[in-house]
Order: sequence, then structure tokens, then C-alpha cells
Amino acid sequence: MNFTGRNLTCVRGGRIVFEGLDFDVAEGTSLLLRGPNGSGKSSLLRMAAGFLAPEDGTFGWSNDVPDRGIHSQHIAYVGHLDAVKSAFSVAENLQFWIRIGGGEESASLNALEAMGIGHLADLPAGFLSAGQRRRLNLARLAASTAPLWLLDEPTVSLDEEAVAQLMQLLRHHISSGGLAMIATHTDLPLKPTPLLML
Repeated sequence: MNFTGRNLTCVRGGRIVFEGLDFDVAEGTSLLLRGPNGSGKSSLLRMAAGFLAPEDGTFGWSNDVPDRGIHSQHIAYVGHLDAVKSAFSVAENLQFWIRIGGGEESASLNALEAMGIGHLADLPAGFLSAGQRRRLNLARLAASTAPLWLLDEPTVSLDEEAVAQLMQLLRHHISSGGLAMIATHTDLPLKPTPLLML
């Protein structure tokens, strides 16, 4: 399964952010998105996720995923803002996202462990540090069955240990035939990785 974008144009606030953009993400590979602030990295990920419509151009799957509802089941999106409900426990937050994504709630503890926060499962999420909140959002990936991961600055607020845990998740996902598009300003130890400059 490959994911592509063709002749994409993004307009925000009446300004053309990018136009005529093409990309391909093949099964078992990742694509890094690089560029200065405001170049459209986040907008491209949001368009790929179906949250934002392109001014022009199309997205496609090699197996012709036919509609938006099915498309949403093929993606796991983690934006640069942490979608954490402070009143819910750490485990309840993750279980909520698993239910939305169609995964198995029984995978939640293993997913939290994969990001090093299994011991915080019963803690109200309002007590988490910025790095722990980021780990919680990224734990959604470990519980996801979606083939395409869309990640916007995933290493923000993470310490070295958490970055290593994320890289382990990514390498396993990609080596298992998954796909990833990652907007980042930092060098990630994923080799070889095509680079799309915006």
C-alpha cells in the first residue's frame, strides 16, 4: 500500500503556502518533511489526514481507498498539540483514542509501557509534565493498527530516552510494512529516509 499526493496547493489566509507539490510514501518507508516555520509542513499533514482540504490536487492510495471514512481508518495522526483531557487518567485518555481509532483497548497498557509511562496509568493526566503528555500522545501509535502515521514535530518536549522509544516504535512500524510522514526540525535516526523540502 502506497500513499501519494499530486499537484497539491495549500492556501491559508489568502496566501499560497505551497503549490504543485507531489510526494510518494511507499510501503515500509517514511518521508521526512523539512522547511522553515510557515512553509506548510503542518498543513500538509492535516490535508493528508483529511482535516484540511487542499486548494488543488489529490491524495491517493495504491489500493484505491474509496472514501473519507475508510481513509480515516488508515491513518494515525499525532499533531504538535497534545490532545490530553486533564480530568481523565492516563489510561482513560489512551483508551478514548483507541476507541476512536478502532483499535483494541486491551492494548493500552502495553502501549503506555512502550513509551515508558505504564506506571502512570492511573494518574490524572492533569498532573503530567509536558514530556509525559507528549509520551501519552505518542503511545497512541503503539496501540494503532493504521498503516500510515502522520507525525507533526513528534520529538518536542521529549528527553533522550523517550526519543529512543519513539524511534523503536517507528522502526518496528516501518519494518512491518507501515508508512510514516514526519514533520521535524531535528535529525531523526531513520535511514534511509527520503526528504521533502517545503
